[in-house]
Amino acid sequence: MSYQVFLTDDAAYDLEDLYDYIESHDAPEKADYVLDNIEETFSSLAKNPERGTYPNELLAVGLREYRELYFKPYRIIYRIIGKHVYVMVIADGRRDMQSLLQRRLLQA
Repeated sequence: MSYQVFLTDDAAYDLEDLYDYIESHDAPEKADYVLDNIEETFSSLAKNPERGTYPNELLAVGLREYRELYFKPYRIIYRIIGKHVYVMVIADGRRDMQSLLQRRLLQA
């Protein structure tokens, strides 16, 4: 059975911001490569969204509503609701993820 995958506005902004950063600090080809692979990773959630792991930062506060996949070093954090998968965050895992997740997911 197939799930529908959606990007939240925040996740779409994350992806655009990430692309712009890589394009300006590295090369357009590298930005295209990263974008294509991240999109492929979250699109693959349509077939098996349960395969992702629970983010440690959220497990620490007792939340098991969100899961994550990696296209290293990028983390794709999402939530499954019914037959829909909502990509909530796309971020460089080297960032302060605790603060980002708290600000983005816990205070929403």
